[in-house]
Amino acid sequence: MTSPDRPAPSAPADTSLANRYGGQKRRLPRGAKRAIVGGALAVGIGFLAWVSTSNSLSSVTFKDIGYSTPDATVAEVDFQVTREPGTPVKCAVKALDSKYAVVGWKVVDVPFTAPEGAEDTVDGGRTVSQRVTVRTESLSVSGVVDSCWATDGSSPKM
Repeated sequence: MTSPDRPAPSAPADTSLANRYGGQKRRLPRGAKRAIVGGALAVGIGFLAWVSTSNSLSSVTFKDIGYSTPDATVAEVDFQVTREPGTPVKCAVKALDSKYAVVGWKVVDVPFTAPEGAEDTVDGGRTVSQRVTVRTESLSVSGVVDSCWATDGSSPKM
């Protein structure tokens, strides 16, 4: 006759867990933690500085002044552009209907030089007022400047 098999004695719990899940993790030294936190902080401060100064370094800004719609096929948009004197600028102007759909679009050149006597103004001729006529597909209820940007530096074609 044979005797029944007896189970083998079990290993201690901590040894079996280590075999199953791996040993304890090594911790980072205190100096390495400080270096990582310091580096992340420096990167964060650098990013914030870049974001805060990138908008202020933009050499072209614009401001909508008003609009009018003489008839269903035309919209007139008045706006001001501020840029460094002698900087050629283009602006995208759009006309919108009552559902804010674009019914007219035009890219215009802002004068390359300030008007005569503009150097005597408060801002030294940096700000130029424009009135643009935009042809529309249907009656527009609004006209705005979508964006303005400095061009490559060559004089615009007139």
